Amino acid sequence: MKLSRLTYKLLRRSRGRVYAMRTLGVRIGDGCRILSDIATTEPWLISVGDRVTISSGVTFITHDGSGWLYRDERGRRYRFAPIRVGSDVFIGAGVTVLPGVRIGDRCVVGAGSVVTASIPDGTIVAGVPARPIKEWPEFHAALAAWPAEADMVGATYRERVDSIAEGFLVNMRAWPRP
Repeated sequence: MKLSRLTYKLLRRSRGRVYAMRTLGVRIGDGCRILSDIATTEPWLISVGDRVTISSGVTFITHDGSGWLYRDERGRRYRFAPIRVGSDVFIGAGVTVLPGVRIGDRCVVGAGSVVTASIPDGTIVAGVPARPIKEWPEFHAALAAWPAEADMVGATYRERVDSIAEGFLVNMRAWPRP
């Protein structure tokens, strides 16, 4: 289904980003938090598993425009390839995912990374190009030491965040004045 930008924006505002992208043809699983407008000119080539977070500023590219540089009697060349994101995945802010990439289950892609090749299940990657930096068991074990939802105290969101924030954020008065 082809939607105008205005229709997409109205759907996004009234029904949410996930609903609007599903309407475009992106396959999105259950329990996802999507903070980027990830749809490209070929949204039907993108699929996202369950319990996936896609942070702000993430770009999914499902085609390679460099094929236009090749011309002969048969015309220009085109490359279109799907992008598949598994379940239980976190994609950090500002990530770019290139055509044909598959991000496996239980993966984390660090902020600002460029994913040029598929990522196996259970791998944490970062960098340009994205490279493995650790495996899921080590990452998951480290998360256990982070403050839990039950540790948060306060009536407002700010109070709850400040109650578990690291460093100087806990006591803003401790910051030196400029």
